[in-house]
Amino acid sequence: MTLRRMTSVSCFLIAAMLTSVASAQATATKHDAITPVPREGGWMKRHESMNARVAKGNVDLVFIGDSITQGWEGRGKKVWADFYGDRNAVNLGIGGDRTQHVMWRLDNGNLEGISPKLAVVMIGTNNSGRNKPEEIAEGVTAIIHQLREKAPEMKILLLATFPRGATPADPKRQANETSNAIVAKLADNENIFYLDIGDKFLADDGSLSKEIMPDLLHLSEQGYTIWAESIEPSVTKLMGK
Repeated sequence: MTLRRMTSVSCFLIAAMLTSVASAQATATKHDAITPVPREGGWMKRHESMNARVAKGNVDLVFIGDSITQGWEGRGKKVWADFYGDRNAVNLGIGGDRTQHVMWRLDNGNLEGISPKLAVVMIGTNNSGRNKPEEIAEGVTAIIHQLREKAPEMKILLLATFPRGATPADPKRQANETSNAIVAKLADNENIFYLDIGDKFLADDGSLSKEIMPDLLHLSEQGYTIWAESIEPSVTKLMGK
């Protein structure tokens, strides 16, 4: 093999190696918590129904999240009526959603044509069994960036993901706590406000009662009352009334 030929082969191998390394790095940093995707079945029907409500306008307040947020229409229905019934509020929660599903929804109609005064955001607990806390935080961060881009005048109240599991030793609760500590830094106290009300649901020893969360994840009516009462000062202030 000639020197020129050897040099050419060496350059090719080096280039291939660098491409492989770059590809591996990209794969390592890309994860599903920041990759917008829809879901199938009844999920799409609910998504479309929320878009239909949004299309009617007259929206001042939105709640964005998963089944805990959707539960305002279940165990939290009476509490919602008491606190948000006259505030032009819309529930944008879908059971089972993870950060990537909310990202897709926001790009496909959930805020189209509206500019609410306030968005209350609580998402990420469904990622806790699949993603590292840092990945969950990246997903939440991506959602906050989307909201800022789509509704620049809207205030954002980002809630720490609620505690789950019977005790502080629960692995998924610990994952949520770690991701919460990261996303707390998103607050600029001008447009983005962070609030952790998790301790309101817990006993002094950190345990979680089934009276508050019957399955140690989803709220009872008492739990929704705690949620509403705990964020009310912030909601009143950020909505300007």
